[in-house]
Amino acid sequence: MTQFVEWDALANILVFGILVGAGLPTLFAVGVRLLAGHGAADAEGHVSRPRLVGAYVCFGLVVLAILGAVAYIAAGGH
Repeated sequence: MTQFVEWDALANILVFGILVGAGLPTLFAVGVRLLAGHGAADAEGHVSRPRLVGAYVCFGLVVLAILGAVAYIAAGGH
């Protein structure tokens, strides 16, 4: 049975599926939580600079992952 299953390929699919399937939405949710979570804004409605930087880093990583995947597919990596 093991000659029909490529275990290394199966492990790669599992790891990348977990990263992309759960990791990117989680990273996006962390960015949203930093911007709009409990205690994010002060009395005047301003969000602190560390929270803004953290949220933009999260959103930037998500966008880079999406653009990287599109570039990979467009280059014939499918």
